[in-house]
Amino acid sequence: MRNKAIFLVGLAIGFVAGTRAGRERYEQMKKLAQQTAQSPPVRKATQAAGQKATELGKAAKDKAATQVPKLTETARNSAIKVRGQLDRLPGRHPADSGADSGADSGADSGDGPGARAGADGEAAAVNGVRPAG
Repeated sequence: MRNKAIFLVGLAIGFVAGTRAGRERYEQMKKLAQQTAQSPPVRKATQAAGQKATELGKAAKDKAATQVPKLTETARNSAIKVRGQLDRLPGRHPADSGADSGADSGADSGDGPGARAGADGEAAAVNGVRPAG
């Protein structure tokens, strides 16, 4: 609590000192900043920095455009790999659980949430949705 009080006192002193310096000092700083911004070397540096930023932005866009298809393919392959691993887990499918009531005799139609890859090698469905591709 003492540190907080000391901070608030310091803040109040700084505020009072700042307002006494007041408008005159503010106008001086403002004039100096405007003169600096209008100087030819600063304008030239600002223009060069803007051009470089534009070049870097274009380069980043091009790099991203070449990387997105690679990232998409990697994500797709990883999802297929994980899906295959999940399909091999015991108890993942109704036919593996042994708790069937006979309604599903182990022949999977291929469109349910626990569908596996069919005899034709078609990818397994996850949550009832077949993967695109």
